[in-house]
Amino acid sequence: MLHTREEREQLERDHLAPYAATSGNSRGRLHEEPQHPYRSEFQRDRDRIVHCRAFRRLEYKTQVFVNGTADHYRTRLTHTIEMAAIGRTLARALRVNEDLTEAIALAHDIGHSPFGHCGEKALDELMRDEGGFDHNIQSLRCVEMLELRYPEFIGLNLTWEVRAGLRKHLASRKGEELDGLPIGPCQYIEAQIADVADDIAYQAHDVDDGLEAGLITETQLRELELWRRAEERALKRWPDLPEDRRTAAVIRHLLDLQVEDVLQTSSSQLEKHDPQSPIDAMQCGERLIAFSPELLAMLKPYRAFLFENLYWHADVAGANEEAVRMMRRLFQFYVDHPEEMGRKARARLASEGRVRTACDYVAGCTDRYAIEEYMRFGLDTEGGTDR
Repeated sequence: MLHTREEREQLERDHLAPYAATSGNSRGRLHEEPQHPYRSEFQRDRDRIVHCRAFRRLEYKTQVFVNGTADHYRTRLTHTIEMAAIGRTLARALRVNEDLTEAIALAHDIGHSPFGHCGEKALDELMRDEGGFDHNIQSLRCVEMLELRYPEFIGLNLTWEVRAGLRKHLASRKGEELDGLPIGPCQYIEAQIADVADDIAYQAHDVDDGLEAGLITETQLRELELWRRAEERALKRWPDLPEDRRTAAVIRHLLDLQVEDVLQTSSSQLEKHDPQSPIDAMQCGERLIAFSPELLAMLKPYRAFLFENLYWHADVAGANEEAVRMMRRLFQFYVDHPEEMGRKARARLASEGRVRTACDYVAGCTDRYAIEEYMRFGLDTEGGTDR
């Protein structure tokens, strides 16, 4: 027997917590559409994100290591998938909407530039006089105007809840609204979960890649309390594991430690504030989904270690700096030669101008496409190209 949308909506009403967002009570889409017979509104959002071009391009965008360095290092896509899985675990345990959490998680990085945070910083500098560049805002541009898949509207026409969830850096601004409705000072529980899941994912998996690359060692990590706690857990359960498998077990417990802490802390916060609706959660005076003060104290030196020894390691920084140098020249080339951008980008020149259109185009490039374009236009030669 078919499971209808109406039945799914009823299951949400019956089983989710009162502070959870339900698809049947969504605030809707900017452009009204007929509802789907078998999929809820948030399921449709998730599917639209997964099927869009910007999502597919994440496969070839840097997480830590420039794409192509090795096949098994994480990319923006694998990070996003891992983050979404963590988000679903948190959402299910806290009895909120898994589909909404997953949709926000899957879309959170689709506006990210090539070449990781170094690429984002470079684009922000290049766009200083044009409003700057932030990958969170760019993700919104992707879902709201850059993706062209439907005949009735531009963008993906996602629900208000997903679009609000992608505005995490705007929610804390006083009076911030979306479609005339407030989105702060906090956000819906599902958006808060997606935000924390992002931190959990990179805090476990970036160190995994760093160890695999030989840029950091377990001896160094044992100076950090968070790592020691995860290792103690792993060795208590599997005391005789060989070294290669022990590392994977420690990473697994590093994830578990963070997830368990967030669940316990958030459960206490929810009990303390007792929100009776998604709006109550959004308008609460403090975040309801969070790490405990104890874990945050352990995370501070842990994060500092990652920046000093991994993200700014000479091998990583050197490769990223060279890639960013290429990206800067490519950006300027497109500003000077807008006819060389793709057809859809050229169609936005009249409304967006050369600089912002070039920014959108470069931000949408994968690592390898940006490098290929740089070489194709002869930008690697002295003085560049005469085109």
